[in-house]
Amino acid sequence: MVDYLSRSEKKRIYKQVGELAKEVAALSDKELKTFPGGPVIHEEIIATRGLKGGALNRQVKYLAKVLRQGPLEEMYLFVTNRKGSQLHSKKQFHTAERMRDTLINEAMESHQKCLKEQRVFEPGWDSFYIADAIENYPNLVESEIRQCIYQYVTTHNKQHYRELFRMMKSAVERKERLQKS
Repeated sequence: MVDYLSRSEKKRIYKQVGELAKEVAALSDKELKTFPGGPVIHEEIIATRGLKGGALNRQVKYLAKVLRQGPLEEMYLFVTNRKGSQLHSKKQFHTAERMRDTLINEAMESHQKCLKEQRVFEPGWDSFYIADAIENYPNLVESEIRQCIYQYVTTHNKQHYRELFRMMKSAVERKERLQKS
């Protein structure tokens, strides 16, 4: 889903990749042989061995930078399957949060625009992000999403906010399951 990421959100994403880099740096030689990363990543993992303190922290940060340059999904799954890590589920959780917040923010802007123009805010407002979410997560039902967002924007009832999150989280999890099979 294409959306605007604030500096704070980018920092949170970098921190998540940093946690992945810490776990990847602790892989044994046997696990490293089956690790899905390329030769550059393997070299950087080997370079972290034997380091202590600040040098280890710098090397792990550099490893995180190298990891961000490629697809991370296989690496998250590898670490989860090998070590029982919760990093992958945390990543899914944060993806669902970002989707929810992007949809809500877009609707709030549209609602504010309607108030300024003294028009009634309707559930069928023009939305780029809803169309994008439906395209990326085909199991989402547009009418349910629109109704939930509309209810939250007009009433600010947190129940609708939580329900929208549940919809986004289930969509992310379903897409993940479909990709695995």
